[in-house]
Amino acid sequence: MQQLKGIGASAGVAIAKAYRLEEPDLTVHQKDINDPETEVKRFEEAIHVSKQELEAIKEHALKELGQDKADIFSAHLLVLSDPELLNPVKDKIKSDKVNAEFALKETATMFVTMFEAMDNEYMKERAADIRDVTKRVTGHLLGVDIPNPSMISEEVIIIAEDLTPSDTAQLNRQFVKGFATDIGGRTSHSAIMARSMEIPAVVGTKEATKTVKNDDLIIVDGISGDVIIQPSEDEVKAYQKKHEDYLAQKAEWAKLVDQPTVTKDGVHVELAANIGTPEDVKGVLENGGEAVGLYRTEFLYMGRDQLPTEEEQFDAYKTVLEKMEGKAVVVRTLDIGGDKELPYLQLPKEMNPFLGYRAIRLCLEEQEIFRTQLRALLRASTYGNLKIMFPMIATLSEFREAKAILLEEKEALVAAGTDVSDSIEIGMMVEIPSTAVIADQFAKEVDFFSIGTNDLIQYTMAADRMNERVSYLYQPYNPAILRLITLVIEAAHKEGKWVGMCGEMAGDEIAIPLLLGLGLDEFSMSATSILPARTQLSKLSKEEAASFKEHILSLSTTEEVVDFVKKTFQQN
Repeated sequence: MQQLKGIGASAGVAIAKAYRLEEPDLTVHQKDINDPETEVKRFEEAIHVSKQELEAIKEHALKELGQDKADIFSAHLLVLSDPELLNPVKDKIKSDKVNAEFALKETATMFVTMFEAMDNEYMKERAADIRDVTKRVTGHLLGVDIPNPSMISEEVIIIAEDLTPSDTAQLNRQFVKGFATDIGGRTSHSAIMARSMEIPAVVGTKEATKTVKNDDLIIVDGISGDVIIQPSEDEVKAYQKKHEDYLAQKAEWAKLVDQPTVTKDGVHVELAANIGTPEDVKGVLENGGEAVGLYRTEFLYMGRDQLPTEEEQFDAYKTVLEKMEGKAVVVRTLDIGGDKELPYLQLPKEMNPFLGYRAIRLCLEEQEIFRTQLRALLRASTYGNLKIMFPMIATLSEFREAKAILLEEKEALVAAGTDVSDSIEIGMMVEIPSTAVIADQFAKEVDFFSIGTNDLIQYTMAADRMNERVSYLYQPYNPAILRLITLVIEAAHKEGKWVGMCGEMAGDEIAIPLLLGLGLDEFSMSATSILPARTQLSKLSKEEAASFKEHILSLSTTEEVVDFVKKTFQQN
């Protein structure tokens, strides 16, 4: 038995075999060969096996994910049957007497470079298809497995260096029981997605991929942050008991599903959920969510090889609004950049992507992408209670420009006879310290604020939240953060506007009494955090929490704040 210590990122206990999700080494070297005909046959066999795999993946995608995802693999199958790609590879093997994988790499690189240079979206998509298919065939030629998380068909725990948002979006929660990663923290996207999927996760173990082998039996304890490798029978029994105890605790919380969120002194506070896909709404309702406080629309754009159409987006937004049956749904417009990349957009590499060309900055530049999303949202607005917010707003002019584009699209739709709701609130994320400092100016023009503490903290403290070496600076309770939050709440309330919070801090046990006392109106969190937060809020008095506001804001360090909260509130 070995034990790794990490960060408990999503509560619960999972026991299953390990599935290592890693990018294989597909390095290709040129080799001279003596028998070109045998090499051609080896190439043809790799093509045949790849086709069989893609047929199976296509069928699975059609059944589980729908026709649009299945069509991606239809395109890949067409590439594998295209003589314009296959014949040059065979010719190169024969004429140059080189190994099949080298001939494939040289030929495929030529086509990819040529297609990507064309000013034609279809050809650029074909380049992406060739790249993906080449990777699969090369894997077979080298004898290297290409992992495909969407095809997992038995209960496993994923082991990876990290999980990208695209990776996590493809995981099948029926079979993926948990995961453990080398890097990451509680606010990394893999952790947030784990909480959304309601599966146990431990991140930041530093060496899970070095220590865990495929098919090892492992335990992931997302409560304590432990990963147990090859546990004994007694340990398995002990963790099964812990798993049962956690389920019993969840059952107690579940009794509050249909109850409003009311403090001990009778003040209602709205508890909302953060979601990434329409399928996540089920978890919101099952956990008693009173609204969707953050719909991360970027997941509509991920795990695919082209932008989603207006109709695809309309269907997704309409589905969420209808399922929420009149409860508020706050939709964040496209927030791509940082650690969320779209390969098909081919954005330039940046030294500091979190501080670069992302979110509203990209949308104001790539207006057709932005306008398509806004039209889809406006068309869907009549199916529920829609609120729209713009991410990464740094200046008042950015907000004004984004709002003007939204109103332009609304006007055009109405003029064309399309029904659009007249009650859409237009707000913005507060993630940048400069925005919080002049929140009084923004508050005159927005309908609401939503504080994104995940980014606000890392920008205020100048500490990358994905970097373990500076993780000690990721301090949600730092007085500087609390003062910025106070500026935003006070500025909004002065103008009669409401303030929500959709960062992970909103569901944090230490932060909840602080935020209640500072006057936060809406707490939005992972769906699984709602019932524990409702239980905690029912034991807190808003009046009492507010009475400590000045004292809390006068404290000097994170440690002082945490100590005060534990002594004052957690004994109640």
